[in-house]
Amino acid sequence: MLKIVIDTNVVVSALLSPAGNAAQIIDRVFREDLKPCYCPMILAEYAAVLARPRFVFDAEDQRHLIEGIEKYGVQIEPTPCDIFFADESDRVFYEVAKAADAYLITGNSKHFPDEPLVINPAKCVSLLSVL
Repeated sequence: MLKIVIDTNVVVSALLSPAGNAAQIIDRVFREDLKPCYCPMILAEYAAVLARPRFVFDAEDQRHLIEGIEKYGVQIEPTPCDIFFADESDRVFYEVAKAADAYLITGNSKHFPDEPLVINPAKCVSLLSVL
């Protein structure tokens, strides 16, 4: 089972585009094909971003998604790193991925170090097709 850390933009994309790659990733989490890794800061960011007024996501859908990630995932303590991040809120996703030896799934790979663990949703879906 692949361990993953899901960047917030992927969670948002999953709710915006139910047929897209991001939604397929969330579906595979709920089918227990993927093991999401998280920490409380990540779950808090999901909740804050999904509740922004510009999104009109159903509150029950938001709750279900976050609770599913928590239920089917594993809480990981981030391993601090000394890498510069233009947006410090991205750091925790990278640190959890490194600590868990997991893939970091993001639609904004430019925000993270250029490493094989940082992949986009399409690459994640393609990895699942060969398992």
